Amino acid sequence: MAPAAPLPALLPLLLLGQPLLGAPGQGAGTWSRFARLPYPQDQLFLHDTFPDGFLWGAGSAAYQTEGGWRQGGKGASVWDTFAHRPATPPGSAPAGPAGGDVASDSYNSLFRDVEGLRRLGVSHYRFSLAWARLLPNGTAPLNPAGLAHYRRLLGRLRELGVEPVVTLYHWDLPQGLQDAFGGWASPVLPQLFRDYAELCFRHFGGQVRYWLTMDNPYVVAWHGYGTGRLPPGMQGGPRLGYRAAHHLLQAHAKVWHLYNDHFRPTQRGKVSIALSSHWIKPQHMTEKNIKECQKSLDFVLGWFAKPIFIDGDYPESMRSNLSSLLPEFSEVEKTYIKGTADFFALSFGATLSFQLLDSHMKFQQLESISLRQLLYWISTEYNNPQIFIVENGWFVSGSTKRDDAKYIYYLKKFIMETLKAIRYDGVNVFGYTAWSLLDGFEWHRGYSIRRGLFYVDFQSHDKKLMPKSSVLFYQKLIEKNGFPPLPENQPMEGVFPCGFAWGIADNYIQVDTTPAQFLDSNVYVWDVHQTKKLIKVDGVFTSKRKRHCVDFAAIRLQISLLQEMHVTHFHFSLKWSLILPLGNLSLINHTLVHYYQCFASELLRVNITPVVALWQPMAENQELPVSLAKYGAWENPETIQAFVEYARFCFTSLGDQVKFWITMNEPSVKNLTYTAGHNLLKAHAKAWHLYDKEFRRSQKGKISIALQADWVEPACPFSRNDQEVADRILEFDIGWLAEPIFGNGDYPQVMRAWLHRRNSVDLYNFHLPYFSEDEKKLIQGSFDFFALSHYTTTLVGWEKEDALKYDHYLEVQMINDITWLHSPSRAAVVPWGLRKLLKWVKSKYGDVPIYVMANGIDDDQNMVHDKLRVYYIENYINEALKAYTLDNVNLQGYFVYSFNDKTAPQYGLYSYVANQYEPKPSMKHYREIIDNNGFPGPETPELLCPEEIASCPECHFFRTRKSLLAFISFIFVAFIVTIFLITYYSKRVERRYK
Repeated sequence: MAPAAPLPALLPLLLLGQPLLGAPGQGAGTWSRFARLPYPQDQLFLHDTFPDGFLWGAGSAAYQTEGGWRQGGKGASVWDTFAHRPATPPGSAPAGPAGGDVASDSYNSLFRDVEGLRRLGVSHYRFSLAWARLLPNGTAPLNPAGLAHYRRLLGRLRELGVEPVVTLYHWDLPQGLQDAFGGWASPVLPQLFRDYAELCFRHFGGQVRYWLTMDNPYVVAWHGYGTGRLPPGMQGGPRLGYRAAHHLLQAHAKVWHLYNDHFRPTQRGKVSIALSSHWIKPQHMTEKNIKECQKSLDFVLGWFAKPIFIDGDYPESMRSNLSSLLPEFSEVEKTYIKGTADFFALSFGATLSFQLLDSHMKFQQLESISLRQLLYWISTEYNNPQIFIVENGWFVSGSTKRDDAKYIYYLKKFIMETLKAIRYDGVNVFGYTAWSLLDGFEWHRGYSIRRGLFYVDFQSHDKKLMPKSSVLFYQKLIEKNGFPPLPENQPMEGVFPCGFAWGIADNYIQVDTTPAQFLDSNVYVWDVHQTKKLIKVDGVFTSKRKRHCVDFAAIRLQISLLQEMHVTHFHFSLKWSLILPLGNLSLINHTLVHYYQCFASELLRVNITPVVALWQPMAENQELPVSLAKYGAWENPETIQAFVEYARFCFTSLGDQVKFWITMNEPSVKNLTYTAGHNLLKAHAKAWHLYDKEFRRSQKGKISIALQADWVEPACPFSRNDQEVADRILEFDIGWLAEPIFGNGDYPQVMRAWLHRRNSVDLYNFHLPYFSEDEKKLIQGSFDFFALSHYTTTLVGWEKEDALKYDHYLEVQMINDITWLHSPSRAAVVPWGLRKLLKWVKSKYGDVPIYVMANGIDDDQNMVHDKLRVYYIENYINEALKAYTLDNVNLQGYFVYSFNDKTAPQYGLYSYVANQYEPKPSMKHYREIIDNNGFPGPETPELLCPEEIASCPECHFFRTRKSLLAFISFIFVAFIVTIFLITYYSKRVERRYK
């Protein structure tokens, strides 16, 4: 049974929901459609490639990158004026951010930028023409220097075979037009824009196949003329914003018709408009909320898209809500505007989302960044147009230099969603443009963020381009045309070896020592006439009998559930604080010890091996006896000897039943001081040596420590700095306790070197204790196997990006790959992390036997999320199989965490509701894997395992119940004798009367 690849199973379901041709408004079905898609299969990463001929590019905008604002005869733009405003007095409108006077200096570094494009291997480059560089005042005369600059750029792109995608207007309106006419608030502007476009078509059209008339008219109209947040800073309110948008649409239509009528026959290019949008999701999946989401998209994207792609008029939701605020198109204008786009040019990302989207236009719904759903909505809303993503990306902090992991994972997410939209949803996307080619001036956010693939040091004179990690990521992605399936991504067929330990783990077992009715020494009579109840007879008692394991009903239930799973091992922890409440042998909870003995015996009776941990830290007092917790816990060296005495008692009391011991289960290094860890290691070693010398020969068991070991991956796989950080975290998280035991008897050198460095620069002192030579010998080799708990994988980097996820002590930034599946508690589901961890353990500590003692994921009591656990268990086990088969890791067992929701809420394979245990689908799936001993396929050779010598359950039953059996035997013999005597004397009486 090999894990199934997600794509074939998904396609029939997904194809049912592919875009249909139709009138506007069909996009409203997007939210319900995506809510019905199979989980988690639909959210898995799609390993596939884009269609042949898919366009890959990068982009930039003139004002963001060109600089040279006074060079070569360039005129001022509204952005120049806005950025140069003097500081304003308190209470007035805020001044604009530092501007793009120099920015990335692309005007003087044309060949530098083109070399960056060559290095990326892109098929196209989107850039904008600076209107004020070609026409300094917005109208004739033409500036020859500006004309020459863009001709040089186009000529160089032609030499490299890079397709230019040219934007005529990217927000930088000539200041002269703003001063003379009021900018886009004036009905004169559409004709002036047409004149400017005609000049561009005449001079550059022979080398340009893709034209964009303007970028993001929503931002220009709403924030340039409505709110005044952006240039030209006019605070005219909604009425002026809608009027400016009206003129922008008219201007775009004029330019499209100009090209269509006069230039298309000879230049054979295409013209569109770059429309930007957000994505929105309903607070609740109700019809009302979905309508509000549809309205939100109408007010932002539909405001411009519907007139162009549908019928020449604004969305009905805008017309009905805005009344007289919204200008009217005549019937002639509607016909003129309708159809004025040769493809749908989409801009999506950090410019609008969560930044420039007016909060009122969310209509109390939730903003999101799902590019895939937006693409599907556009396809269904606007008759399945060809879509060209002309701007997409995210950002990193302005202080981030070249390892831009956050940017990489957003880029990965957006591109993967585009691929799913094509392959799963049938959306017609033919090109993708990463934004941006290089760092530049980021509009209202100035230089506080960076969005470039190439790093620019804005303080330097030459402004060299330095490739970031994202360049390497995007470059490889373009080479492969997506994310082609790799052998390591494919599920593996095969089985585990004979005797492989299939287990389930729990923090602790359910303990219920309530005495059975058979242990009650009171005498009762049954009131058959009145109350019909048992009435205790005062002062009358029977003799007490000895307790038996069958007296514990809770044990029978737990054992039956474990049997139902078909596991061979059960891992749980003892409670030190309850067994020895005072921390020493002066007070022993014999009832609890007897309960543990019975539980282990019952496990053995059904051929389940108990795997028992002496101590597992829990929230209250770390599960230490109060007397120890009160006086320093593991900080106190006396706890070492107390643990050894406790271990001796457990070995003595339970050793006949338990042959698989864990000294300490998952000691949390996050909560340990270095002194506490030091003492904990010595306590473990002494307990191990105690068992080795005094108990191993007679009990024939094995013993080790179980460490929590989540995998740590460098966030930027191409970054040496990130790799160093990942190596450091692995040593601090795992090596701290593992290296002394499984390595050289001392702490990792990486830890000592790092703490020495920190102590030399910080005011505080981190002291990592030293072991004596005798202590090193004691600790080194104190193991029989390597036991680890593994749950997830973390990405780490060295660049500080998010202060909330930055560890100053270890100088590490935690990063999230947003393409990964996540549980309700946000734990990442990364199956390949387990395989990497197992290989790492082998490479560091040799061919040591390894047990994965706990591996699991949480849910939210919703059966939908148990599907995630099914996926989790299957794929983590499959990666463990790869480690065993392909990497020759000496893996001897795997345990799922956890048994049930009562003892480990949200992690169990059994739910616990209303005092009832119910198996989840994940339990049945795990049982199937156990029964198959892995994932056998048609080519898997049959594994012939020797028959296990079953420990006679019936014999065990009789051995442990001798007193009961003697009593039953006595009753039986007495019954037979009585019957014999009755029969004998009856016959004698009959003969006498005869």
